[in-house]
Amino acid sequence: MSLFDASIANLDGTAADLHAFDSNAVLIVNVASKCGLTPQYEGLERLQQRYADRGFTVLGVPCNQFMGQEPGTPEEIATFCSSTYGVSFPLTEKIDVNGDDRHALYAELTASSDAAGEAGDIQWNFEKFLVAPGGSIVGRFRPTVDPEADELVAAIEAVLPS
Repeated sequence: MSLFDASIANLDGTAADLHAFDSNAVLIVNVASKCGLTPQYEGLERLQQRYADRGFTVLGVPCNQFMGQEPGTPEEIATFCSSTYGVSFPLTEKIDVNGDDRHALYAELTASSDAAGEAGDIQWNFEKFLVAPGGSIVGRFRPTVDPEADELVAAIEAVLPS
């Protein structure tokens, strides 16, 4: 199975086709609106603006599994993200990233290791996975890694298609 074969909906409930990202570098991030790390939306949006014209996108994946920090409806999430942080990157439906109901996308993502060689469950909101054009997972960055950290920016630049 390709990472992009996972079936998921957009935040508005319409079907998403992850294959639309097949030729892009994608940073997939489980996001939450009421978390101490929520200000990372600012850095994620700056990455989106900086690299979008070079074949890059952030893909935000709302998740309410960590202390209920993404409680909103799809409409509330969309409004919060756009009005508070000016988010222009796509957001998916709210899903589970851990446990028995883990979404198929995250079943694939969590099999990949971080820089310390550790794979497995998502630790918290704002864990980041860098996917190269073609769908291979090339980096896993834990929640406290700032979106604009040197190591993450270097990894993005290394896989940009243009």
